[in-house]
Amino acid sequence: MAAKGEVYDYVIIGAGSAGSVLARRLAEDAGVSILVLEAGGSDRSVIVAMPAALTMPMNTKRFNWGMVTEPEPGLAGRRINLPRGKGMGGSSSINGMCYVRGNPMDYELWEAKGATGWNWANVLPYFQKMERVQGGGPYRGTDGPLRVTRGPEVNPLYHAFVDAAVAAGYPRSANMNEVQHEGFGPMEMSVGDGMRASAARAYLRPALKNPQVRLVTGAMVKRILFDGKTAVGVEYLRNRRVEVARARREVILSAGSIMSPVILKRSGIGPAQELADHGIPVLQASAGVGENLMDHLELYVQYACTKPVSLFPWMSLPGKALIGMKWLATRKGLGATNHFETGGHIRSRAGLVYPDIQFHFLPLAISYDGKSLAKGHGFQVHVGTKRSKSRGWVRLRDADPHSLPRVQFNYMTHEEDWQEMRACIRLSREIFAQAPMADYAGAELAPGPEAQSDDALDDFIRRKVESAYHPCGTCRMGTDPLAVVDPECRVIGVSNLRVVDASIMPQATAGDLNGPTIMLAERAADIIRGMTLPAAEDAPIMADHDWQNRQRGPEIARNYADDRGALRAQLLSEMTL
Repeated sequence: MAAKGEVYDYVIIGAGSAGSVLARRLAEDAGVSILVLEAGGSDRSVIVAMPAALTMPMNTKRFNWGMVTEPEPGLAGRRINLPRGKGMGGSSSINGMCYVRGNPMDYELWEAKGATGWNWANVLPYFQKMERVQGGGPYRGTDGPLRVTRGPEVNPLYHAFVDAAVAAGYPRSANMNEVQHEGFGPMEMSVGDGMRASAARAYLRPALKNPQVRLVTGAMVKRILFDGKTAVGVEYLRNRRVEVARARREVILSAGSIMSPVILKRSGIGPAQELADHGIPVLQASAGVGENLMDHLELYVQYACTKPVSLFPWMSLPGKALIGMKWLATRKGLGATNHFETGGHIRSRAGLVYPDIQFHFLPLAISYDGKSLAKGHGFQVHVGTKRSKSRGWVRLRDADPHSLPRVQFNYMTHEEDWQEMRACIRLSREIFAQAPMADYAGAELAPGPEAQSDDALDDFIRRKVESAYHPCGTCRMGTDPLAVVDPECRVIGVSNLRVVDASIMPQATAGDLNGPTIMLAERAADIIRGMTLPAAEDAPIMADHDWQNRQRGPEIARNYADDRGALRAQLLSEMTL
């Protein structure tokens, strides 16, 4: 435990995905001392370690902060559940373990939006550095800290879903994390040896073997301390006492997309009027802190299964007990997978250069949080849009560090969001109507065959759409007046303070966010150390050769790597708000 006023080279706020990476990588420099402050506790638990138990930790007070949004105006005032990881590993200890790099064009868009140096050729080496991929190809990493595997795909429904998508005219992808992101095929998961490969397991625990790295749990950060405009330490609460830790070199804020802007604001960095409203002296007025909040929304399209091949029988108490016992004994079986073993990425319409819809297929009809199960064999896709134009905010409830902030995403407040979400449903139905699914697809359970008109689909969307738990963007990286950090993750207007987590993403990626967050922290650690890896000489950026005129095609054949200027202009035009 840090004694009051104890000094370290780096003080890292948050032991989540990004903070865990930073602790391990910064400690590779000899003699560097690091303190990691974490408000939660240990991640050691069977329900965290077992992949199939993924819905359980997010439903506990021990591992989840228990946040909900403010009433969402685009969803008739619904409050949406917002699980955020609490404890070692952060949200990587409660997420669905889906490992998706995103599309290479995501990172071209980052750079086009002002994140200089974060293009695909520059970030690809960091994906390779972090990964230890089962059967990795030429663009993958095979000896990094993060275990990445594929599920066994023994259930016939996985293959029927992909075959049906191909029958509908979409391309097949051998691996959506390699050259071809667009299309349908196997999904990867952050699982190794049958156990969740969280950031705590991959990065933080190895880092803690170094005596120069210390972790303090139960540490609720009040504010960052400054000498003038130079960050010099952190004030935090632990066991009802105020403690101080000082930083010789830097304070690094890695508390996540919700809490990082909150801590900045409590420290005097943020919109001047909001700080004044809560009696907080303004150190650095920064209008973008807590703004630009993005997320991925999704819903499920469910069908009854006409053959007894789904996971439904395993959802009984005896079935779950058998899964658990086998996993405890062998780390194998149905307990060793997240069950999202195939999926896809497509474009919602012609004229988009890269996918804005993602599918996660599940051979079971159940809600994402595991609380609602269909009464029989079934299957579903979790499907949602990845590049919504709706933007929200994170704001202080008050100045008390124990108070959770006010969060509003403004979900579905941009007209294009409705067009894209309707497309999610209609395109899913079309896939399930193809011949490869004929032996399995029974009655449509949700939205239900009666929901055909735009109004009927909109009603279903309004009532049933849920967060995919991918908030980002609240401390956006860039160079414009609303940017919070510069392309080296330094907080603009002050010294010796960086933000490194998903909050600095200029744009949500087209896929699950945990992999990109770990990559971001890997590269940020090297930036801090002054030793970034050279750009990849071979970094293909693939698209449908006729994307301007068709929504789908059987192959992805055009490489934009040598035409990045025109590509970035197109990407910016697609994301004009």
